[in-house]
Amino acid sequence: MLVAHPTLSSLLRFNLALAAALACLLLAATPSALAQDAAADADAKPEAPAAVTANPELKLDHLGLLLDPLTRDELLVEAEAWRDLLQANVQEIADEEIATRVKNEEIAEANAEPSISESEEDQKKEEKEETLDVLVELREQKAALLERLEAVLVAYEKKGGDPTEFRQYANAVSGLKVEITDVNATWAAIKGWLTSETGGIKWLLKGLLFLGILLAFWILAAILGKVVRKATSLQSGQSELLKTFVNNIVRRMILFVGLLTALSSIGVNVGALLALVGGSAFIIGFALQDTLGNFAAGLMLLIYRPFDVGDSVEVGGVSGKVDKVSLVSTVIRTFDNKIVLVPNKQVWGQVITNSTASGERRVDMVFGIGYGDDTEKAKEILERIVSEHELVLEEPAPVVQLNELGASSVDFVCRPWAKTGDYWTVFWDVTGRVKEEFDANGISIPFPQQDVHVHQVTG
Repeated sequence: MLVAHPTLSSLLRFNLALAAALACLLLAATPSALAQDAAADADAKPEAPAAVTANPELKLDHLGLLLDPLTRDELLVEAEAWRDLLQANVQEIADEEIATRVKNEEIAEANAEPSISESEEDQKKEEKEETLDVLVELREQKAALLERLEAVLVAYEKKGGDPTEFRQYANAVSGLKVEITDVNATWAAIKGWLTSETGGIKWLLKGLLFLGILLAFWILAAILGKVVRKATSLQSGQSELLKTFVNNIVRRMILFVGLLTALSSIGVNVGALLALVGGSAFIIGFALQDTLGNFAAGLMLLIYRPFDVGDSVEVGGVSGKVDKVSLVSTVIRTFDNKIVLVPNKQVWGQVITNSTASGERRVDMVFGIGYGDDTEKAKEILERIVSEHELVLEEPAPVVQLNELGASSVDFVCRPWAKTGDYWTVFWDVTGRVKEEFDANGISIPFPQQDVHVHQVTG
């Protein structure tokens, strides 16, 4: 009869309990392990193949429509596929270039051997021409592939991708690489580019489109400028400066929009250009602070209109007639017919005297007579001369009064009123008549004199 030993029995029970615990742990870990295996299987699945590279000659607008619904990851696959097509094309071009240069070496060796027949030489040249034709076709394909890769990269960038690496590769393989010493190969490359729909013909059409848009907007700016000019001229009381400013700003805005439209039509990223200008606005403003100050002063001149074109003014220490006013400077024609350009900042920042702002002006004159002359008679002569002049206004009434007892003369003020344009005519006419009348009536016009009194002292 066998009897279980107590120690062995306890050890057996402990082993059974440990095995059960290990089994539970394995069962608990199984779902997570299965999940990890499933995730690994999912990662190991191959990516979906590119969908838009089946037809490398797909039109650009059709390609753009196909790219719209794709996600960023899908667009990355498309970009890689187009890059691979481009790489294969560049490899074919490189192979054909090598073949062309080998043909050149063979032709050179054949020319050096007098035993070669003319037919063999012609055959080698024909083979070279065929290779050059293949190169032209491959280069056209490369240009088309570059365009389509760029379209994919633009869509990829819009959806958050980084196309820098792809663009670096595209820039590195673009352009023509020919042997300059091979005239035939160089001419074939140039001729192929000029006659290619993705090369010379494309850029010719873009150039014509660019010039056509600029011409259309230039004609539109001229027409609208005339319309605005006519509309502002119908409004009374408007400054000539303001009319010119409105006309110029309308024309320039239209031309600016036309330039942006023309640049956009040939593929220039206008948004990036405007962002660049906006970002450098501070630097531009700092560099052009004097010009911007003149610009601001020019706007103030247009708003407050202290003078107009044709007015006689004194500004910035310069006297003359206003010939032209722009947003940065004022052109003044002096009375001796000199042209002076005054920055608007100096015009607006100083005293402005406008002699023709009013329709009427008072002509201020002073006439002196001797202390021994008849003052009443002199006053009567001055009043008669003023009243008889046809350009002197009745209202306001002229003023003739004895004004000062000077050191050498008795001074009369003579202040008739005249139209602004007749100012100097009245001044000169009255001055001449006064001299004649005073001489005729024995009234002297004294000049500065000094009396010397001599006292004789007897000793």
